[in-house]
Amino acid sequence: MQSQKPVLRQEQRLRMTPQLYQAIKIMALPLQELRTTIEMELEKNPALEIIEDNALLSLDEAQRRQNDDIDYFDDASDPGYLRSRDGRGEDSKRKFLEGMLSRPESLSEHLLWQLRLQPIGAQDFRIGELLIRNLDDNGFHREPPESLVAPAEAAVIQRLMKMIRSFEPVGTCTRDYRESLSVQMQLHPAVTAESIAVVGKYLGLLERQKYPEIARHLKISVEKVLEIQELIRELDPLPGRRFSAEAPRYVVPDIMVRLQDGEFVIILNDEEIPVLGINPLFTDISEHKEKFKGKELKSFVSANLQDARSFIRSIHQRNDTLLKVCKAIIEFQRGFFRQGPKYLVPLTLKDIAAEIGVHESTVSRATSGKYIQTEWGIYELKFFFSNIIAGPVPGGGSFSKEGVKQMMKEIIDEEEKHLTDQRISEMLAAKGVRIARRTIAKYRKELDIMSSYHRQ
Repeated sequence: MQSQKPVLRQEQRLRMTPQLYQAIKIMALPLQELRTTIEMELEKNPALEIIEDNALLSLDEAQRRQNDDIDYFDDASDPGYLRSRDGRGEDSKRKFLEGMLSRPESLSEHLLWQLRLQPIGAQDFRIGELLIRNLDDNGFHREPPESLVAPAEAAVIQRLMKMIRSFEPVGTCTRDYRESLSVQMQLHPAVTAESIAVVGKYLGLLERQKYPEIARHLKISVEKVLEIQELIRELDPLPGRRFSAEAPRYVVPDIMVRLQDGEFVIILNDEEIPVLGINPLFTDISEHKEKFKGKELKSFVSANLQDARSFIRSIHQRNDTLLKVCKAIIEFQRGFFRQGPKYLVPLTLKDIAAEIGVHESTVSRATSGKYIQTEWGIYELKFFFSNIIAGPVPGGGSFSKEGVKQMMKEIIDEEEKHLTDQRISEMLAAKGVRIARRTIAKYRKELDIMSSYHRQ
């Protein structure tokens, strides 16, 4: 018969304390989000105060400091201060602010403006507006047009779709790029029955340069097919893109690295992060508790002091870890930092974690959403972690995915523009990089490089 009795047992466990959770969260924050978190913590915790904030300097102080010191982050910082104090400076400031408030016209606004000029009734305008509001940035339907109205209004939908498709830009209010090209071709002044047929049925053959096969199907000459090809190149497969109102996304690098006297210099961008300290009043109350009465006051001061010191410690830990990670990345990727992206070598989170003595998850958090400014441009830190692509023989060398993509780009830029994916694969193989044609096509799409047909 089994018996149960209490047993004392000692074991180690990692508990997720609020301080540990805060440190992990701050570790993953990019520069601008970190500043927002600091502002929120300052509002919440009166024991915290800003000792210095370079991002909020006066114009005179900012100008004086710029004249005294080298601004390593001149390209990434806000160029909002003016050097002159005269009327011309004020006028420049006013124009700058006015420019910040302006925005380009969106596709929906442009189409609605044209719809208002049409001699149609209120019901037609309502349905037309529904159709326009249903378009994405490319000018294509988000939801099926028939689902926007009652079945009885299906005929009205078709009539208004035909009207909107003729608006500028021509070819919106369509299902996809094929239907858009077909609409544009039908409205083109040089349209022919053969050109409509090529767009509607033979775009795949045209992309693969199967000109004789297209000519045989349509009973026309190859020269005529080539003329149609030039006509199609005048069309826009994504007509709504030119009115895209997406705001530009600005990146502020967390780290800058420069080659100086043969050595790499790593600079932490602390201009955007205010220097935090402890409010002297809270320190005084904590050190001279006998002068103050009331348990609530002492408890309030103690709790906020602990939170403030933990918060400052977490920021220092974030910056220290970020510097260690960047130093390790530079050691592994010296070829890149000296000679450019082509010399990027395979690298994993495990390599960096072993180098600096932390867990892989810490490296992942430290590099997430953070950028580094180099001699070759601004890159996300995760860019330097790349898969391994084997060389021609076992143990005969390996290449990183990003390095191979850069080699592809150089081949396409330097050689003839109409190189096929198979030919690029063969040229890479001659350089010791053996990858399949379908992998070339995948990398080409990641580089936003069109097929050989569109590069002619």
